[in-house]
Amino acid sequence: MEENINTNKVYFFDTTLRDGQQTTGVDFSVKDKIKMANALDDLGIDYIEGGWPGSNPTDDSFFNSSLNLKNSNLVAFGMTRRPSASVSNDPGLSNLINTNVKHICIVGKSSSYQVEKALGISKNDNLKMIGESISHIHQKGIEAMYDAEHFFDGYKENPSFAIECLKEALQNNARWIILCDTNGGTLPHEVEQIVKEVVSIIPGERLGIHAHNDTENAVANSLAAIKSGARQVQGTINGLGERCGNANLASVIPSVILKTEYETSIPQEKLNLLKKTSLLLDEILNRQPNTQQPYVGENAFSHKGGLHVSAINKDPKTYEHIDPKIVGNTRKIVISDQSGRSNIISLLNTVGINPEEHKDKLDFLLQKVKEKEFQGHAFDQALASFEILARETLFGLPEYFELVRFKVIDDRRWNAKGDLVTESEATVRVTINKKEYMNVEIGNGPVNALDKALRKSLMGFYPMLEDLELTDFKVRILSSEKGTDAIVRVIIETKDKEGAIWTTVGVSTNIIDASYNALRESLIYKLIKSS
Repeated sequence: MEENINTNKVYFFDTTLRDGQQTTGVDFSVKDKIKMANALDDLGIDYIEGGWPGSNPTDDSFFNSSLNLKNSNLVAFGMTRRPSASVSNDPGLSNLINTNVKHICIVGKSSSYQVEKALGISKNDNLKMIGESISHIHQKGIEAMYDAEHFFDGYKENPSFAIECLKEALQNNARWIILCDTNGGTLPHEVEQIVKEVVSIIPGERLGIHAHNDTENAVANSLAAIKSGARQVQGTINGLGERCGNANLASVIPSVILKTEYETSIPQEKLNLLKKTSLLLDEILNRQPNTQQPYVGENAFSHKGGLHVSAINKDPKTYEHIDPKIVGNTRKIVISDQSGRSNIISLLNTVGINPEEHKDKLDFLLQKVKEKEFQGHAFDQALASFEILARETLFGLPEYFELVRFKVIDDRRWNAKGDLVTESEATVRVTINKKEYMNVEIGNGPVNALDKALRKSLMGFYPMLEDLELTDFKVRILSSEKGTDAIVRVIIETKDKEGAIWTTVGVSTNIIDASYNALRESLIYKLIKSS
């Protein structure tokens, strides 16, 4: 067994590519796995569990790929030998060893209830499966890890047998023994007490924690286990995982590095990759990021209340537990009907308008913001719309174009091939420099057709509008009690070829009109920035 282990060091073990793949709706490709593994390697994760060789073609291809990790150790996952097989002829163990990785993690039962009910074997046979499998891996010159499945539930039922499972792995040269809260039902005070008891028998520097999030306590349970002596934390980026997910490493990692005295392999300056890594996973999975996620969420450092913003402007520590830049995030001052003068001043500075030059109009701007919010606008979600309102109120805007009229027609019909198709046709008439222009465009929806027709009318004067891409479109009903007469809010997100992204809002009782209002402001924002 390895000697001179640093007992104050915490190791991070990422299982996004294995346990995270068990999430409903998640299906990584080999390319996805390689991309994510490289990002985790850049961050400096100690162990990256790549998958279960032999269980599916994707994992087989991943372990056969030319992955070149610089900081992390690649881990293959599997299970102990089968009850009916020896270690030398068990196909599962052979698949693991044949991957030629230097680190293997195998899962085995540590609950007498699970052994008897799920496996249907004796407790003694289960102990032999653990010991022989770990020993076989170690004898091949591979670092062996044992995931003690159902450990916490098993310890509560039959502590002596659960500990025997751990001892069997330790005596056969397991480098790591991971205590798994497989069903996710254990609470932090239980984890803390049980790990303390285990550490009196098994060295803490060989213990890890694998917490599921079924009681929303996976991160807390991981930190509790570390406090009691465990030195490896298993989890996933963004808490991905089966059922309610796993411990979220995007929260565990900065909490350990920034708020404890433990050593890790990740230097603090690498934490600025954390938000980027979190967003990469969402991009791979084509998921909307969780804006409320601690540390890395878009709103993790957002401030809306006027009193909060006033204090933040004096000293960010008044309402922020860390500097957002440390984890690659940014501070966000939100504007709304709850805003005070401090919010307005802070946001004007953010968008490049000097509030000192417009002191006499700030209260008027604040009143207009509150009126707009009362009507249904949401400037906390549409900073570009706030900037347009601010510029228009404080010093006016050029009249880039003026809408004369638009008309949108939806056509649903059977085409010549017998397919049912739906097309939208938009007609837009605008005036530019007192001359009127009209264009008609076909789109795959009314907003798309309207966007195409409007931009076609403007492109001759404003060619910078050509490269815009509508990347998100959200509709919310604000007065559902009115049924089809309800007021709707439309939020549009737009991106240009330079990668800049901005969001605008439109409100109306007519969804197409609300969409046009948001679309118009999106184009005006681009024109402002271009000029």
